[in-house]
Amino acid sequence: MSHPYPHIFEPLDLGFTRLKNRVLMGSMHTGLEEAKGGFEKMAAFYAARARGGVGLIVTGGISPNFRGRLTPHGSELSRFWHVKKHRIVTDAVHREEGKICLQILHAGRYAFHPFSLAPSAIKAPITPFKPRQMSERQIQNTIQHYARAARLAKEAGYDGVEIMGSEGYLINQFLCERTNKRTDKWGGSFEKRMQLPLEIIKAVREAAGEEFILIYRLSMLDLVEDGHKLEEVIQLGKAAEQAGATIINTGIGWHEARVPTIVTSVPRGAFSWITARLKQELQVPVVACNRINTPEIAEKILADGEADMISMARPLLADPDFVNKAEQGAPERINTCIACNQACLDHVFKNQRATCLVNPLACYETELVMRKVDSAKRIAVVGAGPAGMAFACYAAERGHEVHLFDQSEVIGGQFNYAKQIPGKEEFYETIRYFEHRLRETGVALHLGQSQSAAGLQKGRFDEVVLATGVKPRDLDIPGVDLPHVMSYLDVLRDHKEVGQRVAVIGAGGIGFDVSEYITTTESPSLDPDEWHKIWGIDKQYNNRGALLEQRLAEPNPRQVYLMQRKESKVGKGLGKTSGWVHRTTLRNKGVKMLNAVTYHRIVPEGIEIERDGEKQLLAVDNVIVCAGQLPLRPLQSELQSMGISTHVIGGADVAAELDAKRAIRQGAELAAII
Repeated sequence: MSHPYPHIFEPLDLGFTRLKNRVLMGSMHTGLEEAKGGFEKMAAFYAARARGGVGLIVTGGISPNFRGRLTPHGSELSRFWHVKKHRIVTDAVHREEGKICLQILHAGRYAFHPFSLAPSAIKAPITPFKPRQMSERQIQNTIQHYARAARLAKEAGYDGVEIMGSEGYLINQFLCERTNKRTDKWGGSFEKRMQLPLEIIKAVREAAGEEFILIYRLSMLDLVEDGHKLEEVIQLGKAAEQAGATIINTGIGWHEARVPTIVTSVPRGAFSWITARLKQELQVPVVACNRINTPEIAEKILADGEADMISMARPLLADPDFVNKAEQGAPERINTCIACNQACLDHVFKNQRATCLVNPLACYETELVMRKVDSAKRIAVVGAGPAGMAFACYAAERGHEVHLFDQSEVIGGQFNYAKQIPGKEEFYETIRYFEHRLRETGVALHLGQSQSAAGLQKGRFDEVVLATGVKPRDLDIPGVDLPHVMSYLDVLRDHKEVGQRVAVIGAGGIGFDVSEYITTTESPSLDPDEWHKIWGIDKQYNNRGALLEQRLAEPNPRQVYLMQRKESKVGKGLGKTSGWVHRTTLRNKGVKMLNAVTYHRIVPEGIEIERDGEKQLLAVDNVIVCAGQLPLRPLQSELQSMGISTHVIGGADVAAELDAKRAIRQGAELAAII
């Protein structure tokens, strides 16, 4: 039988060592690096991915010295006593026959502390601290610190290191005129600006020896003004190869770039074209990355000769067994990463531990454990939204007899609305995954059925779990019952006709989703060329940083007012790493975002509001209400009065913004102890 993904599973010979397949687990900071007992937890986390079939793992970024730390208490590898902790991780990975590299990352001006250093004393827009300009001595010391970190990494049992040269960190800062204004031998011409990465590669190679994987993460697209030119990227790639790099990995976009690079609205495999361009120029293997989340897209990139390896970070957070499932020819069983960032990057940027919205066990492998039960219970779950589905699968996996009821004919709950939002097509994948998982774990599914307390009592269930979700909050505004007033369900569930001029009440996640839905004719996430033009990415690479002079204006069929009562900035409560993308998208479509609004009344001509002491009538055809939700738990008190053990999870428990991350985690945590 021929394999469905022959290119993914072709071994890669690096000369002194061999990788069993073409999947690299990309670097990702988890927050365990600094946590108490974090190395033991990290060992379990990486071991699960090694067991899941990954060819080569790269750790989160570890600084080579104190000043390069990302945060004041960030991880560094600079002393012999650090080695022992790292051994816990490498031993765990090697026991699973995996290979692992340590990423060495110096934050430069991105450091979130007052001791930061950079090529020039220019503050980054994403941190409050202005760096000091590095002296010649500090530069020489830093080169030696990289070499020392590599030597210690080898002692700790790592199979190699990755030198982080992209995403706007220290090395990237030296490479670009934007951040390097030096006039000595480390600044000026590109030849001088690229001395730092080359000196580091040589020093690392000398310190660690020939038989040691050295990955250089090359910033192929800076996506900022005064970034690299294509010729410079090629020149540096070739020089890095000459200096001793074993593999060249792709870096896309600085953290301060105003172009999305990994959020869910970025088309799948959107940046493989630039890796393909570099691959033509280089001899060593090159790695494609960013928004590669299915075996199909990984296989296509490899088969088309665009790269020699595929890097995935978040998809392996979502499913540690991604590679094994692909190898078994069972891609439908993969828990697909939906690129939401809500539990991974958003957590890390708030100094919380990373995990995963669709896989709450990620980074909690030692704490949230699903052990087989001694005596099985008969459990009813009412509501097949994210919380109900997650609970049902985990509980059935542990050995309980689980019956899942929903009055709808389909599973998925609120995910069925989310998946229709342009740029959120990935939510289809989560529903597909749960369909297979429910079947696989033997959950009895009863769709199209409303439940009563008496019916559940008759079913003789030991426990009942209510995951009945939410209902839209009613607004207390005169005129709210007029025919041109709609709820978000009228739009996303019932697909009612919406007029040309619209006022949206409530600017939380649902208000933004509805605004996006009614202002988009065709989702650019499904058309990479269109998406590149909308975000101003120059695929011809004629300009520095690969930015177009002008962005393509997206057609918008409607005039929309997105309003909130709060005085804070509209969209402030959206995800830390993705909120700006939603705000920018709507702003570019001409959506008017109004804060500090008082709603007086809705009239046939539109809605009367007051702002800054001024009353005005917004003449609109429809008013769409997205003003939050209330928990829907109709059976709770009745079940409890019957003495039936009842648990409430998900939106039925707390209805604040539709929070799938909390819902799925709550389902998992209850399933682990029931």
